[in-house]
Amino acid sequence: MAMAVALVLMLVASLLFHFFSPWWLTPLASNWRQMDDTLTITLVITAIFFVVINLFIVYTLLRFRHREGRRAAYQPDNQKLERWLIIATSIAIMGLLAPGLFVYAAYVTVPANARDVEVIGQQWQWRFRYPGASGKLGRSGVDLISAANPFGLDPADPAGQDNVLINSNELHLQINQPVRMLLRSVDTLHDFYVPPFRARMNMVPGMVTSFWFTPDKIGRYEVLCAQLCGVGHAGMRGYVVVEDAASFQKWLKAQPTFAQSMAPPAPASVAQAVAAAGAVGAAPAGDALVAQGKALAESKACVACHTVDGSPRVGPTWKGLFGKTETMENGATALVDEAYLKNFIRNPQARVVKGFAPMMPKIEISDAELEALVAYIKSYGAPATATPAQQAQKSAP
Repeated sequence: MAMAVALVLMLVASLLFHFFSPWWLTPLASNWRQMDDTLTITLVITAIFFVVINLFIVYTLLRFRHREGRRAAYQPDNQKLERWLIIATSIAIMGLLAPGLFVYAAYVTVPANARDVEVIGQQWQWRFRYPGASGKLGRSGVDLISAANPFGLDPADPAGQDNVLINSNELHLQINQPVRMLLRSVDTLHDFYVPPFRARMNMVPGMVTSFWFTPDKIGRYEVLCAQLCGVGHAGMRGYVVVEDAASFQKWLKAQPTFAQSMAPPAPASVAQAVAAAGAVGAAPAGDALVAQGKALAESKACVACHTVDGSPRVGPTWKGLFGKTETMENGATALVDEAYLKNFIRNPQARVVKGFAPMMPKIEISDAELEALVAYIKSYGAPATATPAQQAQKSAP
């Protein structure tokens, strides 16, 4: 009797959890309502079997419970019952599979007017690439990836010169414009997933996978990696901004092309770039090493875990880091100077900063690249101490 009551309570609790679960409230922001319908069909069919099987077990526990003087009859088979079970199970399986086949056929049939967007996954950040005026994406390869060319585009391919590069975790899309997402991974298995769009696909190293959807609601939606891709998996997030055509075109025109990113910067351009960074606390203008370090931080995926604006992420923020005294997990303290940064980058697992998980991977980096990266981190360090002249000027009435 106790077992029968426990099964009934489990059954009721499971159904209540399903109907009141918050995942039902996830909004739909694309054309893939068929995904929701297919999932609903699956849930209904499996729920029927779940309820019927558990109620049948409850019935058998009560109907055939032990009684003094009664023995169970042995029946080796029941062909009639077996036939009905085969028929019912076959119908249920067809009901589960058939809708998915129709939806998948639509999923891989890309509309002719779909815009191509490439998504590049790397531990633990996203990058995006759009075709330029030519409408073509240039050739790319993992062997071509470098600090100056984080997308791995082939400089010899003219089709890639006007490709628009988004070296950040934010993707913009035009509302009601079908989009084919071309997915590739630089290192390990990833999965590009935006829950309100429903559509998703694995990103497998060495191949290009794809899916398509049409965003139909203006908004800002979070991107998740839906495949366990390492210790920083939970921090591999980004955003998709769906906007009107005019806003999208304005944003797209402001993004750099591959040709622009590969052009050697003039001294004035470097100064302007560093001066712009200085507006948020970077080093003085003219420091080309800082500009090189910034490019390295993006190409090595450091920006996936560290911010430069003081906001929290899976790793310590670089704003105000240099010159700070950090406390380790074991209670020891250390001054964040050049030696500290170089040792930590070279061997990140040697010690753990208090409040942060030991999840930073060991990256391949040359001595010259290390100098540039440290210079970039230093540029966001603690404000320099004012000179005596500046202090006197500040205290003057």
